[in-house]
Amino acid sequence: MVYKEHEKTIQETLNFIEQHLTDKLQLPLLAGYAGYSRFHFHRVFRKIIGKSVVDYIRERRISQASRDLIATDYRVIDIALHYQFGSEESFIRAFKKVYGMAPGRYRKLLRKIFDKGESIMVKDSNIPSGWIMTGESPYDYETGLDSRIVHSGNYSAYLNSKDEKARGFATLMQQIKSDRYQGERLRFSGFVKSIDVEGTAGLWMRIDHSSGEVLAFDNMMNRPIKGTNEWNYYSVVMDVPVKSEVIAFGILLNGTGHIWMDELSFEIVDESIPVTVQKTSEDLSDKPVNLNFESID
Repeated sequence: MVYKEHEKTIQETLNFIEQHLTDKLQLPLLAGYAGYSRFHFHRVFRKIIGKSVVDYIRERRISQASRDLIATDYRVIDIALHYQFGSEESFIRAFKKVYGMAPGRYRKLLRKIFDKGESIMVKDSNIPSGWIMTGESPYDYETGLDSRIVHSGNYSAYLNSKDEKARGFATLMQQIKSDRYQGERLRFSGFVKSIDVEGTAGLWMRIDHSSGEVLAFDNMMNRPIKGTNEWNYYSVVMDVPVKSEVIAFGILLNGTGHIWMDELSFEIVDESIPVTVQKTSEDLSDKPVNLNFESID
């Protein structure tokens, strides 16, 4: 329960960071916004996100700066200062660590690609490598890679309904053998951005027995992604039984809307991270009730 409360606070803090990427975001300010001490905030943030808040903010600023290099004619130094880098030199060093080239070269290279009219979004005939698209009505949806809306790096994956009449749900997913994870606690997590999700969306993970029996499942339906949201962090966590054989995981969209996903992570965690799988017995009564139908309440 405590971890879930921390995760919600960190999600709210990530929203705050997204809204103030071009402002000064110092640790005391963010810790105060979260209602934690600086030490506790730093520890909780790293525990959930997997990196320090300083590294996270730097990566998001560089990612947004890379979009500005393509979409605007602002000077490199102006972009650097806009995203709170102390100098053009420090920005160039940080940028090269992520993209392997200087900002000026990146701008020329990527603009050539876009000027040729090459795809900004790779349509569903080019599903991201290693993934499959399926669901109740996958032909009402499309998926691919997006090079303009990203959390970090050069691409994110997207999943969206083709029109307002989209039926059922669609999912972008993978299946793997469970051998190396048997007996472990597993977390599937990542960053998701959404626009106009009228139904529901979320990460999901399912663990199956060789017979096909579902041993564990969580699709975030008790905490779904809805509406329009900036990039935020979500996760599903579950124990992998020794008798399991297959792990399936992915992201789903049920109904109209558009979602992007980036920086997905698949990792073994310790028992300090609680499972998110819903226990169906929690809402059950201990004994039969109202067997004669006389109780009104």
